[in-house]
Amino acid sequence: KPCQVEQLDRILLSGVYNVRKGKTQLHKWAERLVILCGTCLVVSSLKDSHAGKMHILPLVGGKVEEMKRRQYTLAFTSAGAQAQTYHVSFETLAEYQRWHRQASTVVSMRLSMVDLSCYSLEEVPEHLFYSQDIIYLNLRHNFMRSSGAGSLDSLCRFSQLKSLNLSHNRLGEFPVSLCEISTLTELNISCNGLCSLPSQIGKLLNLQTLWLDGNFLTSLPEEMGSLQQLSCLGLSFNNFCELPAICEKLILVDKLALAGNVLETLDLAVLNHMSHIKNVDLRLNNLKRAAADALEGNKSVTYMDLRDNQMTDLDLSSLGSLEQLHCERNKLKELTLSGFSLRALYANSNCLTAVNIYPVPGQLTCLELSHNQLQCVPDWACEAKKLEVLDVSHNLLVELPSRILSSLSLRKLMVGHNRLQRLPPLVEHIPLEVLDIQHNLLTKLPETLFVKALNLRYLNASANSLESLPSACTGEESLSMLQLLYLTNNNLTDQCIPVLVGHPRLRILHLANNHLQTFPASKLSKLEHLEELNLSGNKLKTIPTTVANCKLLHTLIAHSNEISIFPEILHLPRIQFVDLSCNELTEILIPEALPGALQELDLSGNTNLVLEHKTLDVFSHITTLKIDAKPSLTADSALSSTFWSHGVAEMAGQRNKLCVSSLALGSFAEGVEAVYGMFDGDKNEELPRLLQCTMADVLLEEVQQSDTMFMSNTFLVSHRKLGMAGQKLGSSAVLCYIRHDVADPASNFSLTVANVGTCQAILCRSGKPLPLSKVFSLEQCSEEAKRVKEQKAIITEDNKVNGVTCCTRMLGCTYLHPWILPKPHVNSIPLTVQDELLLIGNKALWEHLSYTEAISAVCHLHDPLAAAKKLCTLAQSYGCQDNVGAMVVCLNISEDSCTCEMHGLTLPGPGGFTSTTKPATPSSSSGIASEFSSELSASEVSSEVGSTASDEHNAVSLDSGLLQRQERRCSLHPVPPSSIFQRQPSSATFSSNQSDNGLDSDDEQPVEGVMTNGSKVEVEVDIHCCKGKGLEFEPLAAEYSSSAPGPEDDSGLVLVIRRQNSVNTVQRGVREKCELQKSLSTCCLYGKKLSNGSIVPLEESLNLIEVATEAPKKKTGYFAAPSQVEPEDQFVMPPDLEEEVKEQMKQHQGNGADQEQKEE
Repeated sequence: KPCQVEQLDRILLSGVYNVRKGKTQLHKWAERLVILCGTCLVVSSLKDSHAGKMHILPLVGGKVEEMKRRQYTLAFTSAGAQAQTYHVSFETLAEYQRWHRQASTVVSMRLSMVDLSCYSLEEVPEHLFYSQDIIYLNLRHNFMRSSGAGSLDSLCRFSQLKSLNLSHNRLGEFPVSLCEISTLTELNISCNGLCSLPSQIGKLLNLQTLWLDGNFLTSLPEEMGSLQQLSCLGLSFNNFCELPAICEKLILVDKLALAGNVLETLDLAVLNHMSHIKNVDLRLNNLKRAAADALEGNKSVTYMDLRDNQMTDLDLSSLGSLEQLHCERNKLKELTLSGFSLRALYANSNCLTAVNIYPVPGQLTCLELSHNQLQCVPDWACEAKKLEVLDVSHNLLVELPSRILSSLSLRKLMVGHNRLQRLPPLVEHIPLEVLDIQHNLLTKLPETLFVKALNLRYLNASANSLESLPSACTGEESLSMLQLLYLTNNNLTDQCIPVLVGHPRLRILHLANNHLQTFPASKLSKLEHLEELNLSGNKLKTIPTTVANCKLLHTLIAHSNEISIFPEILHLPRIQFVDLSCNELTEILIPEALPGALQELDLSGNTNLVLEHKTLDVFSHITTLKIDAKPSLTADSALSSTFWSHGVAEMAGQRNKLCVSSLALGSFAEGVEAVYGMFDGDKNEELPRLLQCTMADVLLEEVQQSDTMFMSNTFLVSHRKLGMAGQKLGSSAVLCYIRHDVADPASNFSLTVANVGTCQAILCRSGKPLPLSKVFSLEQCSEEAKRVKEQKAIITEDNKVNGVTCCTRMLGCTYLHPWILPKPHVNSIPLTVQDELLLIGNKALWEHLSYTEAISAVCHLHDPLAAAKKLCTLAQSYGCQDNVGAMVVCLNISEDSCTCEMHGLTLPGPGGFTSTTKPATPSSSSGIASEFSSELSASEVSSEVGSTASDEHNAVSLDSGLLQRQERRCSLHPVPPSSIFQRQPSSATFSSNQSDNGLDSDDEQPVEGVMTNGSKVEVEVDIHCCKGKGLEFEPLAAEYSSSAPGPEDDSGLVLVIRRQNSVNTVQRGVREKCELQKSLSTCCLYGKKLSNGSIVPLEESLNLIEVATEAPKKKTGYFAAPSQVEPEDQFVMPPDLEEEVKEQMKQHQGNGADQEQKEE
């Protein structure tokens, strides 16, 4: 492929020389940039080289000649009938010789490999046909034509061509002309919509590899039997309903690749006739049974993959040479195999109650039977002398045989999520290295566990009922090799701490959610190799000062304790992550210099903690600093907090970056509404942050336009708005919207949930989980797997679409359309008094926590932040090493939560606002709010406000200087929404089409409500009546002299409107800009206020991806995307009134300027 200029390894020579084009002297000499790159000569002007404009001259097969009429000059000529020539004049003899030597080498090169994939080509470049040395030609992902110049019919001109890749070219039919290329040994024609193969394919006698995957083939021609050199045949993801009989004649083919077809019966008798087949891949078919020939066995098949089928019983005892079997994700209840040659068995995620293998598999090394219904470990497994890995987790085991734990070959034992009450005692030394016994009913561990299992490096005993730990050594010196110890969610007390000293090599220690009250300083000082320590969810009051001896410690998690003194951890050289949230800290003693490795410090949830400005300055270099925000003072915020409150936790785990972002708006839009969401980019962090920035604004727009399809439209619009970032990157997403039912204002709240990918939302109703989402993945959604398979996507052996992602619906990944879709699953239910919690999490959370366990873990916690933290901690202790995110929303939807006036909440009466303190700026989810001076009358408002109201709202009159309001009601006792908006026409002197959602304004709808009355322009304006937020009209000077900041979530546009005769003008000069910048609630026009309080100038914020990248990492709140001004702002008026209006405007603008000069 052509490479970028920056790829210097392909640039052989370069310089600026005098160049003349053509063999004649008609062209003049000119100074040009000349580059010898790969096999081409690149010539461009100095100006155009930066813009990518250049002339490329292929040199392979061409000539490099000396020009005798001009000193130090070479003539470069390409090959072919339409050869081009460039003359290049060098300044010195040394340069001339160097270029001549290097170019001569390039010209004499034999070009054997050409990669032209993904170039949208319709024909092969003509100059390639002059190189008869091409052996490998890659034309994948193009639009090649079957006939015409340079088409597929011309490929036979390559006399030496051996390998040809034509996959993903939408051919529709197999090009018969390819059968004339007798030299071909490899042909890939996958994903071209082929329904049949021509009989002429039998002419390709030298063909060794043929890929036909991703087509619509149902049979193979008999002529293929003559391809006796064929050794690799790919038939996956076609429409075969039986094993092709022609494969019996292809004796060199050893792998039968038929994954993703429509086979319903595995005919073992047909396999018996194919004695050359050793590897059988039948994944993702519709297999329901296996038909065996009882009289004849198969001694050739050694590997079989039957994953993701529909079999209930499987008997492969006739396959005496079978070494490895994959049968995960079927519906198997019973499995019977031959043990003569069996080395590995993978039968996870079935309904197995019995596994029969005879004879005892003496060669078996790996046995995985997790997620089944086994009540005991099979006897033959206890007798397998070479068994190294045994996974029987997520079964119904009540007892573990002593022969298993005492096995002299077993190195990894996974028996978590069973019903074990005890483990058998150990008598002899065992080589066990990994032991996972989490989620059982154990009260103690074998006393000799650490003494006999000296090679044990990993132990996870979380989620049991352990009260003590066995001793690690019998003498003075411990021989323990234990490095990772997870003991979260047990009943351990301080008495277990001295035992930990017997494991001096511990690197990771999790003791969360136990009953620890102290951690002796002398014991912690001996754990010198400790790298990660998790003590959250206990009753610790301090962290010992001896933590300073743990020089290798990089992660300390101690949230949800009673710690009042900040631990001495800022002296540790490698400390990176510190979580001390939800404690009782009051102050922090900081050293003179912080460790350079410190990336995140979480101090949220410490209600008594006050940080001085000096301390904040010291912490300014930390990538992420989490502290409690100043509480919002708006009436809507107080009202919303009555019904719900939220907490968010995100942890990177063992990954270097956090690819999970959360959206949490407890007070959304203009009413008592809320929006919560979570976005998981898997391995990219750009898309989750971008969606965090913009999705709430898109939702607001769609809600105003549609009452039924707004959630689906929100996902589709957000998907489209991702632009270039969403072409190759993708993200799972879940969005939850709480509001009143528009059709029935007297009803309670309704919850609408939409999701794509693997992020999920769970509602706790009466203490039981109510799933609201659908997991869109190949493994967990059979309907989606069927759809993707029917659309001929290639699902790789790791169960990923085209090897990219396991998700079938995502935002982004547009290059994988139509296999990956952005259409969400939408679920809407009314909230009731029985609804207690709303849990939102990403894939990593729900993989390690069941719905029931998650609810039982946090239902008793009153602090949603502590609850979210606990969920993430549990997931990490249960084995999660990936990014994990959790959000907990505590719901309080009941009559006791009523906040309307008739139920005791005192608010200003309808006569006016009598508050003496300056209230905060009203909340506006679109990022725009309006503050008016005391001289403003409602009939004089003259600008287009960013938020649009529904036409269903009735008009409400406003007195001059005061806003009328009706009696304040709560969500349980609402009044008709007539007081929400005031819509009326007024004169305007300008029209501004701003994009409220921070996205491209080209996609905005035209401004509605623009009308004329024959003499002047009138714009229909929505005036927010503020709904009793306490907005008070004060003189302008008092308004801007106030230094009290507004709420963090509210970003507003302050419109300073002054009366000028009969027509109002909105002044946007430098003076207003300065006034705006004095208020922390201004951001949309002159700056963007992020959720951390900083202001980003508008001219630096037009790129959404840059804004998302510059945002603080692990940001849990919402920050708006920047507004982008429409470049073609203009009036909308009839042509016959245009001149009259312009003259009137000039007159009023002149009067306004004179009046302003007088005021100054």
